[in-house]
Amino acid sequence: MKSAATISAILAIAPVASWAQPQPDADRYAYGPGMMWWGGGWAMIFGPLFMILFFVVLVAAVLPLARWLGGPGAVPTHHSLPGRTPLDILKERFARGEIDKNEFEERRRVLGE
Repeated sequence: MKSAATISAILAIAPVASWAQPQPDADRYAYGPGMMWWGGGWAMIFGPLFMILFFVVLVAAVLPLARWLGGPGAVPTHHSLPGRTPLDILKERFARGEIDKNEFEERRRVLGE
């Protein structure tokens, strides 16, 4: 029975003993001349470039999504050109088939032409 107690005591102390050992790469993260430059500093250029690229991709993804979620009323589809009269607009709507002949005649009469 004495050997079982000895083995359990050794197993209980073994992790603590391994923690006390010095790490072979203890000075790996120490301060020094090559800490952040990685052989001349060329890698430092890519951080800001990737950050700018990330924001460009983010904006390029969000704008179409916002327009899509806004629906068709969010962006005006028909702009009236300068110099167009209400009768010109009425004729265009009739030509596109948005209104029938009776409605066209009635609205033209209301406009006074």
